[in-house]
Amino acid sequence: MQPTSHPPQRGTRAVLRTAWIVTAIFALSNAATPLYGHWQQALGFSSGTLTVIFACYIGGLLLTLLVAGQLSDHFGRKALLLPCVALAISAALLFDQAQSVGMLMLARLLTGVAVGLVVSGGMANVVEHADEAGKPFAALIASVAMVLGAGSGPLLAGVIAQYCAQPVHWVFRIEIGLLLLALWALLKQPNRRLGAGPFRPRLPSVPKANLGIVLLGIAFFGPGITSTSFVLSLGPKLLASLLGANSPLISGCMAFAMFFVAAGVQFLARGLRLHSRGVFWASGVATIAAMAGVWIALQSGSAPCLLVAALLAGAGQGLGQLGGLTLIAEHVPSERRAEANAVFNMGGYVPAGAVPVLAGYVIDFFGLHAGVATLASLICGLATIALWRLALSRAGG
Repeated sequence: MQPTSHPPQRGTRAVLRTAWIVTAIFALSNAATPLYGHWQQALGFSSGTLTVIFACYIGGLLLTLLVAGQLSDHFGRKALLLPCVALAISAALLFDQAQSVGMLMLARLLTGVAVGLVVSGGMANVVEHADEAGKPFAALIASVAMVLGAGSGPLLAGVIAQYCAQPVHWVFRIEIGLLLLALWALLKQPNRRLGAGPFRPRLPSVPKANLGIVLLGIAFFGPGITSTSFVLSLGPKLLASLLGANSPLISGCMAFAMFFVAAGVQFLARGLRLHSRGVFWASGVATIAAMAGVWIALQSGSAPCLLVAALLAGAGQGLGQLGGLTLIAEHVPSERRAEANAVFNMGGYVPAGAVPVLAGYVIDFFGLHAGVATLASLICGLATIALWRLALSRAGG
């Protein structure tokens, strides 16, 4: 079968419409963050179990990324995103009715699968609805759609959890409504099949000529998203320790502010016309400063210091993500772009899943201070290695 060649509608409106699909899926991805305290009290699980629940999302995402980019590049963006939205709605229904740790794990797993599909095909879908001159703008919008969705979910959940008697039902039924709007936006676009012949799955890869830029992006996106994963998984517990009480509203606002900064620094970097090298330098420095801020917050018992650290973590992720996605959008051919996005995200999410789980169990066995120190040291080490490699390299300029 020959690939279909119907070009997508191009322009700012089409870019924004397709970006909404990314935003809606990512709103679900972190909506559970302010509700973990509610589920811990109701179901009685430990910090280690909490990070495993969180890591189910990472596991589902990574397994999906093994084939999602190839499926998207072969069968088309819409063909991949339709089941993506369906899985996200299923996950929201499971969260809504969760009565056990197992249901929470399954909901997080399906959420990770949906996110894996959208970061591969969804991000490429946004870029391909822009003309050649508009691709850098579309890459920015795709990246901002991701971080704004990731931040709006916990803000919505935090506000509802603070003021509503049954927060879980309200949060996830609203999320289902947002996902139905994404489905409507998706149905408006035609599907464009890019591959020919039967589909033959393989391990994801990128062209050798583009491998260096993808690895460069991973080197900074990985530590950045690991620091924000810590804030999402264990930040509410740390915040409750500093404040002496669980506050879903403050936890949700902190997560939203973190991702708001992640989006804002991307617009700032674009406005200042920073080259990728400058973007990556800023990402690495912000991530190291964020982990230093987390450690200082714990030592001094300062909740405001933790908030500053969360904002710096958002800046580190946002800039690392922008630098990597921009290089992919500008240099990787369209027929391999979704697969390159998959490799890029896999490289970032591996430490984002493993490091917080390790920290969660260190907290259970050795205490909060030991867990935070372990996590901060690992992330700082990864960011320092990335900066060292950038200093030795001429890539990313």
